[in-house]
Amino acid sequence: MTGKTKVAIIGSGNIGTDLMIKVLRLSDTLEMGAMVGIDPGSDGLARASRMNVATTAEGIEGLIKMLEFADIDIVFDATSAGAHAHHNQILQAHGKIVIDLTPAAIGPYTIPAVNGDANLDAPNVNMVTCGGQATIPIVAAINRVAKVHYGEIVASIASKSAGPGTRANIDEFTETTSQAIVDVGGAEHGKAIIVLNPAEPPLIMRDTVYCLCEEADQDAIAASVEKMVAEVQQYVPGYRMKQAVQFEHIGSNRPLRIPEMNEGKGGEYTGLKVSVFLEVEGAAHYLPAYAGNLDIMTSAAMKTAEKIAIRKLQGVAA
Repeated sequence: MTGKTKVAIIGSGNIGTDLMIKVLRLSDTLEMGAMVGIDPGSDGLARASRMNVATTAEGIEGLIKMLEFADIDIVFDATSAGAHAHHNQILQAHGKIVIDLTPAAIGPYTIPAVNGDANLDAPNVNMVTCGGQATIPIVAAINRVAKVHYGEIVASIASKSAGPGTRANIDEFTETTSQAIVDVGGAEHGKAIIVLNPAEPPLIMRDTVYCLCEEADQDAIAASVEKMVAEVQQYVPGYRMKQAVQFEHIGSNRPLRIPEMNEGKGGEYTGLKVSVFLEVEGAAHYLPAYAGNLDIMTSAAMKTAEKIAIRKLQGVAA
């Protein structure tokens, strides 16, 4: 007995493998119970076996047949939005807590630096997307000083860091991230764009956040953003701003015209435009440092699982 909470990971691709290595190397709270895939030849399953983690290449059905399954409390799903609904139905029937790293969004959106303590009792929590984890904290930081009417994010990731699951979820990425900009970030309207950059050598993840908000004290906005960056850095050390927060006044003589804000505004916007430019360098636990998109997603998922595990232990102790 280790006193740690046992977890399983479904999905032996880039995200699942990086998460497994993080749990094994970094977590004082979680213990790997099983690694689940569907490709017997996947690198993730091979690495799990070498690290003495129980494996199955028979998917969710193989997991529930494993002797280790009874001792597993939390299951991470790092597959696809389409597969997640099936996985979640089976896992809920067995009383498992599910942390969803796909854009399926069955459970509440969860971003540790913004609402990390709000959903610890939910049977399923959704980690939004890598772009959402990187940018929505900034939208929330701006919104707590000046009401954000429109938030737009652009996430640019190295093509080599995007596996089959990520590529299959592009539409869900934009829809889920856009909605989370509203639901978690607090913006009235949200829009998300993802770019798979094929540059060689691969570029580190870059994220741009544009917020159109009410006029407010610029120093207060900048301070709020800097504080939020520091909070995210506590679990993603490679997260940083590339330059100081940028401001631009949008006057009635040259209003911005945004179709997404057409309702009640005639498509025109005046106020304060806030731009924040971010970089996310990965910890290189699995893929090289350019894969910050993996690092922020898996780090956020592990942080959430650790909070859930501690919450459960406190409940048992009480």
